[in-house]
Amino acid sequence: MSERNQFILPNTQPIAELDCTTAFENLSNQEKLYAHYFSKASWYGSLITLMQTSPESPLIFSLLHQILLKDSPEDLKAKSEKAGLSESEFNAFLVYCCGFLANSGNYKGFGDSKILPGLSEIKFEALVKSTQAYQDNPKSIGKLLNSTLSLIFSLSDREKTLGLNPEGVTTYFSSNCTKEDAHIVDEFLKAKKLELWNARTFKTVKDGSNVYEIRFASFLTDNTDDAVTRSEEEFKGNIFKLTRGDYSPLMKLVINNLEKAKEFAANENQKQRIVNYNKSFMSGNIGDHKNGSRYWIKDKGPIIEGDIGFAMTYRDPAGSRGEFWGFVAVVNKEMSKIFADLVVQAETLIKDLPWGKDFEKDAYLRPDFTSLDVLTFGSSGVPAGISIPPYDEIRQNEGFKNVYLGNVLSARNPLEVFSFVSDDDQELLKKYKGPAFELQVGLHELLGHGSGKLFRRNDDGTFNFDKERVINPLTQEKIKSWYEPGETYDLKFKTLASTYEEARSEAVGLYLSLNKDVAKIFGHSDEKLIEDLIYVNWLSLVQKGVGVALEFYNPIQKTWLQAHAQCRYVIMKVLLEAGEGLLTVEEIEQGKNLRLTLNREKIFTVGKRAMKEFLTKLQVYKATGDNEAAAKFYNHYAEVNEDGPHPWAKWRKIVLEHKQPRIIFVQPNTEVKDKEVKLVTYESTLNGFLQSWRDRFPDTSVDDILEKLYEADKEHFQDLNQN
Repeated sequence: MSERNQFILPNTQPIAELDCTTAFENLSNQEKLYAHYFSKASWYGSLITLMQTSPESPLIFSLLHQILLKDSPEDLKAKSEKAGLSESEFNAFLVYCCGFLANSGNYKGFGDSKILPGLSEIKFEALVKSTQAYQDNPKSIGKLLNSTLSLIFSLSDREKTLGLNPEGVTTYFSSNCTKEDAHIVDEFLKAKKLELWNARTFKTVKDGSNVYEIRFASFLTDNTDDAVTRSEEEFKGNIFKLTRGDYSPLMKLVINNLEKAKEFAANENQKQRIVNYNKSFMSGNIGDHKNGSRYWIKDKGPIIEGDIGFAMTYRDPAGSRGEFWGFVAVVNKEMSKIFADLVVQAETLIKDLPWGKDFEKDAYLRPDFTSLDVLTFGSSGVPAGISIPPYDEIRQNEGFKNVYLGNVLSARNPLEVFSFVSDDDQELLKKYKGPAFELQVGLHELLGHGSGKLFRRNDDGTFNFDKERVINPLTQEKIKSWYEPGETYDLKFKTLASTYEEARSEAVGLYLSLNKDVAKIFGHSDEKLIEDLIYVNWLSLVQKGVGVALEFYNPIQKTWLQAHAQCRYVIMKVLLEAGEGLLTVEEIEQGKNLRLTLNREKIFTVGKRAMKEFLTKLQVYKATGDNEAAAKFYNHYAEVNEDGPHPWAKWRKIVLEHKQPRIIFVQPNTEVKDKEVKLVTYESTLNGFLQSWRDRFPDTSVDDILEKLYEADKEHFQDLNQN
């Protein structure tokens, strides 16, 4: 496989429908209207993700969107033939369009590597120039084509992945920012007790000094709000200034549609959540969004669930800034009852976790845990489960929500193959992966992300733990480190934060799944079935660690590109290191194939012991804020070694030869006719997916906005985009 081919989505790209029809039709019209306008806010907000992905993504979106508005895929096919494209080349163009839109940009939402078209630059240009959009407006479309064509196809070392200069591409920082700049900004944030969930950083030079502009997302563009903005101030020889107005016209569209959704809210908590969210989106003050989250966690058991704002920090190379997302989903009452039963048992199950009660929250805050059918998910990808809000102080002291996205799991690729396992294990994975994953997601979100205490020194000098009594189980000494005022987990652990926390939550799921009573909560009573589910749960994670994870490792920079992939590789290495025949991985065909074997009998002994030790260290280091010890411990397992009995760097080539594309989800739209809301669904094809985007944004107004935002910011990315 050539290097460029690794960045091309295959023409066999699987497409699956996110089916929400039954759940949606059971809603009242008021509920449908609430969902409709919240969805529109989410989709408009998802365009912000383009701005957060790469400098050129807004322009590529505008180019592709305007083409799709004028020509259906069927029209394009006829024109492609006249332009000299083969059927395969035309399909590659459609796949690129789908991949770009599904990932909110030209970098993968899961994996952060660039997406390239599977046809030549010459054929791509020929097709664009044959379109109705180009024929109607050759000057405008021609300008977009000239500005993006080379960037769509270029693949310099820096452009291969997202990251800070010189290792990658990011728009969370201006392109002249390096890791050293990110470190200086983090020091400033800690000193000023600031959080940057909704901000980006741009560096310029003035009179020989670095000037860092921290710009918050908001509709308002003036810098007169003392709670958000600040004029220039010196910090360690650098100048910092806080401004706002990032993504302003898109923020306005989000606000407008949330205001309409508020009219159809079911209760006061929903209304006040929107009021506070819109305050945040208007002013840029993240404190208002936190207040909105407080109303949200009070809204127990709603029929329509969802969230919107700057949340997940996976794609920020410094690990502190949130990607915009918005999702709307309908509660699946039957499955939600199972998760409610799991919540009831949670306090008992937490006692089984190996780190002891001193390292657990003072009081268990029972979350709302619901199973949802997704109606809308506007972001760079669609997860299977979420634990939110992301703010530590709320999660630790006030509460949180867990959601399981049921129709995401059910929309599986029927042709999926599990690499490197025996035929018997292949059949078990196909048969039981679904119910095993339900169990794992439940434990991962509720008792993984929802567990564990962070030790803090308060502003008044007191501590949130008994400093004289609590003992570190790793050293048998008193606690020597903690979080100081202004420090958060993300700021403290930086780029390690996301993958470390995902590993902790995945390991909690594996560890607690060994309690057979958990499977009984999910309605499984047969002893043999329960044992199969436990085995498949462990096998599935190990298979991902061996057969999938290395796709998301950059061997040149020796860095991981995706938090979940890295954590699964780490857990696999932990189990491999446990020895005693628990897990074996060997090369059975030189340069072509591997075989992993997991001893199901030893999961309950060797495996459980390994996870117990692993979890204890993860939680103790996290609780005490000991990021240095955590990094040393975690990176030992994250290393991709060149030689030895398991030469993972060499085996990565085998993994890439067996890799399979991730599913692209076709999402429905809603429309209002005569005050009635209708659900519009699409076939699970490339054409159906593209039609959904034509209907989602039926005119070019969003393209005008994106092009203007690009022009306003392009000076910060000159070395990445010379056009």
